[in-house]
Amino acid sequence: LSHQHLFEIAGFLGVLWGLSLFISLYGSYNLIPMQVNPLILYGFMFLFLINPTKTCYYKSRFWLLKLLFRVFTAPFHKVEFADFWLADQLNSLATILMDLEYMICFYSFQLNWGLSDGLLDTSGDYVCHSYSYGVRAIIQCLPAWVRFTQCLRRYRDTKRAFPHLVNAGKYSTTFFVVTFAALYSTHKEQKHDDAAVFLYLWIACLLVSSCYTLTWDLKMDWGLFDKNAGENTFLREEIVYPQKSYYYCAIVEDVILRFAWTVQISITSMSTFASAGDIISTVLAPLEVFRRFVWNFFRLENEHLNNCGEFRAVRDISVAPLNADDQTVLEQMMDLEDGVRNRQKSRVWKRTYSISLRKTLVKPRDAAVLIEDTDDEAFT
Repeated sequence: LSHQHLFEIAGFLGVLWGLSLFISLYGSYNLIPMQVNPLILYGFMFLFLINPTKTCYYKSRFWLLKLLFRVFTAPFHKVEFADFWLADQLNSLATILMDLEYMICFYSFQLNWGLSDGLLDTSGDYVCHSYSYGVRAIIQCLPAWVRFTQCLRRYRDTKRAFPHLVNAGKYSTTFFVVTFAALYSTHKEQKHDDAAVFLYLWIACLLVSSCYTLTWDLKMDWGLFDKNAGENTFLREEIVYPQKSYYYCAIVEDVILRFAWTVQISITSMSTFASAGDIISTVLAPLEVFRRFVWNFFRLENEHLNNCGEFRAVRDISVAPLNADDQTVLEQMMDLEDGVRNRQKSRVWKRTYSISLRKTLVKPRDAAVLIEDTDDEAFT
């Protein structure tokens, strides 16, 4: 898919969402119960995704479905770049997954189908919004669990404790965060005296998790703060994007949004407004998606420069500054049976022996990509 196609899909689905919202707000005039509109919207999106006919971006939709299947069955097959890249995206969509879980629970247990407005009753017994029945915590941990199992599978295949077990440890911190968040929420609802203890444990786990993930983002995923960066202060020796300010702004943005949870906890713990947490989550969820959007650019750039792990150079990874000649050379090499292997026994990074991102320096038949021997994920 090109960026034009993505904008087309996003625009089309956005119009459908706006239409559904408009009909819901004015449901009393069109005789359609409010609670029916979200079901129609989600149902249409689901059918759009699994549509078996060769229309509406058939190849891309089924590539995504195949990749989702591989993501959720990670322990049973070799993990490739596209697999853990998509799983990383899911980690930024945890709030959306929890909303889907809430919707299913709401329509199954709390909705009074006899009322046309589709609103919650005023009893205050909101089971679906609570951690008390356990499913909510499981759904919140699911994306991190997927990446955790992928890291374990990578360790099984490569026998390398670093980076795979260390990376698995990063995702395991999410389990502690969710556990103490659930304990704090349930004990606070039940007005137990030890709720404050779980609050402090929750904050401590959040602090450890944020520092862990931030360090991994900057040093491992993006390859920044390289001691051999030379004139690219705090960055790395090779950079693709023309302005260094892009990297510095991304660093600041990542630091701020990685610790955005401090705002949420501060407001929800001190506010008596019951819906304060939901409002803050609604604001922070799109910001997390934006953080992941920025993260993708530098993650894919680093993967392009340091295609690591016994992975081949594949068509899933593409960075714009390649000129037409370089693109042709790489595609020819990727189509060979052995593809492009970017691991060398010696740690070699020579500008004159690599395929330049701006100027072709080798002939197609003699082309070879000599990439620095970094960790197997460059470094997810």
